[in-house]
Amino acid sequence: MAIQFTDQTAKEAIESGKTVVIDFWATWCGPCMKLGPVVEELAEKYGDKAIIGKLNIDENDEIVAENRIRSIPTVLFFKGGEAVDRSVGLVKLEDLEGKLLPLL
Repeated sequence: MAIQFTDQTAKEAIESGKTVVIDFWATWCGPCMKLGPVVEELAEKYGDKAIIGKLNIDENDEIVAENRIRSIPTVLFFKGGEAVDRSVGLVKLEDLEGKLLPLL
């Protein structure tokens, strides 16, 4: 199951140095709602190898500003405490896996 990140828990996960995947979303965003189950499936498959979760941009703005999130859905991939890749828009599970697997 995907973690429900807050600014604080997202920072802690990123600073851990582990592979982290964060889906930036909002309840009013149609494509975000369609991407949600895809991120959940990613978490089910790889949650034991990476920290995978979602961050509501309306409730958390620090990480959003720090990573210059301008449109949603955006999925950021972190490794070693740094953002190393991103996916913008509604994508398939295979697209997210293609970005995640090299980081594991």
